Amino acid sequence: MKLLFKKPSLFTFFLTGIVIISGYLFAVTKSDPNPEKITSTTAPKKIKMEDAEWKKKLNPEQYRILRKAGTERAFGEVYKEFKKQGEGKYVCAGCDTELFSSNEKFDSKCGWPSFYDPSNAKNVVTSVDYLLGYARTEVLCAVCDGHLGHVFSGEGFDTPTDQRYCINGTVLKFVPGTLKKKGEGNAGKITPPEK
Repeated sequence: MKLLFKKPSLFTFFLTGIVIISGYLFAVTKSDPNPEKITSTTAPKKIKMEDAEWKKKLNPEQYRILRKAGTERAFGEVYKEFKKQGEGKYVCAGCDTELFSSNEKFDSKCGWPSFYDPSNAKNVVTSVDYLLGYARTEVLCAVCDGHLGHVFSGEGFDTPTDQRYCINGTVLKFVPGTLKKKGEGNAGKITPPEK
């Protein structure tokens, strides 16, 4: 009796596994009815303004940092204020887009506000800059393309990501309120303080 099939190769098993996993991932993403999850991957709508409009909207220090990639002085008044702020979220001074929250805030003792992760990842983008002659990862607002600061990895901080988003506090507006912690329903949603 002749064999109808050859012995399957390792490549065949590998290819079959990829097909099965791909099919499973496609089915899971297609059947997920959670609209919040689906919309969280959509890119936010960009806003564009002329330079004169930015100068009118922002104070001179915010303009210098947000629009011209400046940096505020380390350990300044803005940093001291940041350390005192309690629960709430941090929005972009240029467009009011939520960027970070007190859930991800930590004291890195570097002289600038620090977060280990954005509160809303789709609202923050990164780009490599060489302004100091070497590569640094610049952090930008995804909505207005404003310069926020830089992100550094692998510094050994005891945080879930071991990243330090080193952000200029001048370009953040603090909105106080009670936040739900990650793992709770609607995590990161803010409840305004009672008046």
